[in-house]
Amino acid sequence: MAINVLIVDDSGVMRAMILKSLNMSGLPLGDTHQAANGQEGLDVLNQNWVDLVIADINMPVMNGEEMIECMKQKPETKDIPIVVISTEGSEKRLERLRQKGAAFIHKPFSPELIRDTIRNLMGLGGADDGGAD
Repeated sequence: MAINVLIVDDSGVMRAMILKSLNMSGLPLGDTHQAANGQEGLDVLNQNWVDLVIADINMPVMNGEEMIECMKQKPETKDIPIVVISTEGSEKRLERLRQKGAAFIHKPFSPELIRDTIRNLMGLGGADDGGAD
């Protein structure tokens, strides 16, 4: 099963780093889409089949938390798994995101951490079951 992924981050460099990490992860990737803020992310979700969203929190126009809130209100997007990758340090905010079902990864990150987080979130097995390579 190929995973169609949407990467939402206001930094083009960070989107490229996440995409490179996904490509190195060994996960079965399908189509990858990118957006620079939450509103663009919602637009992509309205036009494409996406199996996983990877999003930053702090972005202009619409932040990641607002985007997740909008996703959870629509039947078509409410069950899409979400991984938040951010430097966010507010435990209150992180707990709100976890209550909405999002997994959280602190920047900086490794391809292995992204792989293992996605495997756990999506219930995917692997040859090493998420252990060290």
